[in-house]
Amino acid sequence: MRQILRFILLTSAAGLAALPLLSAQEPIRPPELKKVSVADGVELHYIERGKGVPVVFVHGGLVDYTGWENQLGPFAESYRAIAYSCRYNYPNTNKLQPKYSAVVEAEDLAALIKKLDLGKVHVVGLSYGAYTALFLAVKHPDLVRSLVLAEPPVHFRGDPVDEARARMVKVARAAFEKGKPEEAVQAVFDVATGGKAKFDKFPEVAKKYILRNALQLEAMVNGDCFPEIDRDAIRKIAAPTLLMSGEKSPPFFKPIDKELMRLLPEKGRQQVIIRGADHGMFRSHAEQCRKAILEFLRGK
Repeated sequence: MRQILRFILLTSAAGLAALPLLSAQEPIRPPELKKVSVADGVELHYIERGKGVPVVFVHGGLVDYTGWENQLGPFAESYRAIAYSCRYNYPNTNKLQPKYSAVVEAEDLAALIKKLDLGKVHVVGLSYGAYTALFLAVKHPDLVRSLVLAEPPVHFRGDPVDEARARMVKVARAAFEKGKPEEAVQAVFDVATGGKAKFDKFPEVAKKYILRNALQLEAMVNGDCFPEIDRDAIRKIAAPTLLMSGEKSPPFFKPIDKELMRLLPEKGRQQVIIRGADHGMFRSHAEQCRKAILEFLRGK
């Protein structure tokens, strides 16, 4: 579906919403930044604060662990809050491997949870990170205490994929082959916005932020951007699940949320709409998002 490709732009927007926290210089890595090996040749950097039941935050596409900086401190008051960067996002230096997808990221997340001996965790995911969290719950239910899914770009098994996706993948892949990640990012924006967003016009700090995470896009276009998920698998999710949506988010997220609400077991599902927010809700409406999640987690 053409519109679903916009999720990449939107995850970038979520990252751009965090740019006031950054500078044009190489960011200083916090002293508590750690790394863990989750697979052969794959290491993930992460940061954790607080004690208690773990809450793991999973970022979206073209973003990294720094996108959760405004959430870690408050959550650390009651939980062991952990944010990590996915395998091809800053500051990880993992070599590109074939067949990348949200399924691969779910396996990385499962390995991180096991390596850190976290037991069952609360998982909070935004956009592609929410898709990763969804696959984690399907494939590793023993690791999930609860789920918070903020607008995952779900591709349900059997639903069609149109030519726009194939065109974007082809153009972006060719750009990466030429060593021009800027053109690859622009290819995504061209499909998502009809050519209205011009990457070369972005502020330098914004371009640097996106490009430091562009290897994830390269992995996507050479792998499977939207792995299918079976509806029956979602029906079997036992973990309590909160769906979060921005009131002003693009309308194509609404049918996905509607279908997830239909499929998830009625007893454990909840939904909250963050008033005035869009896809970058965790930055623009950080407190409202935090309150909704903490209320959902109470007693779990």
